[in-house]
Amino acid sequence: MNKKTILLVSILSTAILVSGCVSVEQAHVERQSQIPSDAVKMLPETDSHPPQLHSAEYKEPVPMPGPINSAGAEDSPFFPDGDDSLFFFFFTPDVRVPKDKQLLDGVTGIYSSKRVNLEWSKPERVWLQEPDKLSLDGCPFVQGNSIWFCSAREGFTGLNWFTAILEEGEWKNWNIVDFNPAFEVGELHFSADGKEVYFHSARAGGKGGLDIWVSSYVNGEWQEPLCLESINSEGDEGWPYLTPDGNELWFNGWHLGTPAVFRSKKVNGAWQEPELIISQFAGEPTLDTAGNIYFVHHFYKDRVMIEADIYVAYRK
Repeated sequence: MNKKTILLVSILSTAILVSGCVSVEQAHVERQSQIPSDAVKMLPETDSHPPQLHSAEYKEPVPMPGPINSAGAEDSPFFPDGDDSLFFFFFTPDVRVPKDKQLLDGVTGIYSSKRVNLEWSKPERVWLQEPDKLSLDGCPFVQGNSIWFCSAREGFTGLNWFTAILEEGEWKNWNIVDFNPAFEVGELHFSADGKEVYFHSARAGGKGGLDIWVSSYVNGEWQEPLCLESINSEGDEGWPYLTPDGNELWFNGWHLGTPAVFRSKKVNGAWQEPELIISQFAGEPTLDTAGNIYFVHHFYKDRVMIEADIYVAYRK
């Protein structure tokens, strides 16, 4: 899996040994209540390293409007293909807290918000586990009434991909995804027709670090992944987002020592050299149907992360 989520394996094991189960009461804790009183809410005017735009197609990035951002950390933004009314993201209230303690705070996990009359609703927790069992869920990908997510949870060994189905307003029927373990599937994005999955991995055979791979679904099986040679480098590339038409691949790369957002276009069936779109602590891009770019921006001061927010660069 990827560098950010691989820690969940040891985290879950440690938390189970130390503290047992999450209480039912924790299942109803408000996320804002767990943000510490000394947490600093960063603003663009207090940002020492604001995101830098490198494309004339977009306006300067700004924080996402509405109740999404907080003094905690919002991460992993995601819009389902063709649906601008539903927004998913990952939240944890305090970036200073070790991951094993985040598991026990009752609020760390996946959230969603609905857009009604151009306004975003109060984010609600996406429950993907029984409230009395431990799990640490992230990496949301939603298509239709299905969600894919990575999770370290009781009853399973290591970190795995799971799916769930939305029924009567609740996510149900959680099932493990049977990817070939040799594929080492990290954060992923399926094509609109479900016949391809793009993902990042440090598996052997790439160019170095994390690389982006693609696997095709043929005769009921995922085929051996192919390394995207024209996109990958000796550094890290990951967190892919594929546009619904399949003609643009957005992803994380690195620029001048910090994460950055890149785009590659498919021309005559071939992925072109990536373009740098937004740099300086910018990553995990997702697009809405208007082509606006939503991404996570991490705030750093003196090499210490303060918090993280979701930003947007509107298309001109």
